Amino acid sequence: MADDIKMSDRTFEEMGFAKLDTDRKRRTGFAEVVFCERKSDEYLIEIYKKLYEKDGCVFGTRASEHQADLIKEVFPQVEYDPVSRILQIKKEPISSAEPTLIGNIAVCTAGTADLFVAEEAAKTAEYFGSKVTRIYDVGVSGLHRLLSRVDDINASNVVIAIAGMEGALASVIGGLTDKPVIAVPTSVGYGVNLGGISALLTMINSCANGIAVVNIDNGYGAGYMATQINRLAVTGKVKED
Repeated sequence: MADDIKMSDRTFEEMGFAKLDTDRKRRTGFAEVVFCERKSDEYLIEIYKKLYEKDGCVFGTRASEHQADLIKEVFPQVEYDPVSRILQIKKEPISSAEPTLIGNIAVCTAGTADLFVAEEAAKTAEYFGSKVTRIYDVGVSGLHRLLSRVDDINASNVVIAIAGMEGALASVIGGLTDKPVIAVPTSVGYGVNLGGISALLTMINSCANGIAVVNIDNGYGAGYMATQINRLAVTGKVKED
């Protein structure tokens, strides 16, 4: 790495109940994100306060409507999306112009029921500075829908393919594009879908090349990894200036 980092250095904020990794953005190019689910009200508020104090912005995943209302009492500018369950405070722009998003990530879903994962991935990528093209409801049960968007897929730097049921979408996209594909199995499906395990097994056994797989319903992980690839495609490096 360009910067010499001594792991013995205190590069975190001690809060007693949590150790906030305030140095993460310098090391990795991405600030720490809050996993909101199962955090107590008191802890969640204190974490948001401390991260906002440090960076002027906070990104939280898997937040409930109750948690959104709680944070809104302290930070009226917070934005909550009930589909993705993202709870974010965006950094105030220096000028009135919207911040420029770089590159292009194609986020594709097999069905509308997969949108909760897709929007988690898309909003994660956008928060970290990537342009996102949403290509939804293009599952293999109507292949013509996907084929109508191949040009859009090929215009991206990386593709996120999200599917439940049998999870075939990633394999089909992998055979249609030269872009890397991040496959996300979802827990959407009947009976032997087994909460996403059938889609997971299909994706990790894909015969198409250039496919990597993240965990079931892990839209955040896919959006993060896609942003790393997108940054490399645009700037040649993972870390931001």
